[in-house]
Amino acid sequence: MDIRDRITKIIKKQLYVKESEIKPEANLVDDLGADSLDMVEIIMALEEEFGTEISYMNAENVKTVGDVINYIDDALKNQPA
Repeated sequence: MDIRDRITKIIKKQLYVKESEIKPEANLVDDLGADSLDMVEIIMALEEEFGTEISYMNAENVKTVGDVINYIDDALKNQPA
């Protein structure tokens, strides 16, 4: 399972949306209906799934599914081996 699939699974589970709605351009709040609690829970699930820490300052800049994918991809690339 690649990064996008893993992120899609987390968002689908947290927001109870159809997988077809989880597109890179989809806004987590405006399009998928996430509220602040959902966002915190998504961040916690992503941290657990990928074994990385997500700064809440950086998380404020994550607006779309594509932003999440890019953020996790960059975080994993920059993790010490």
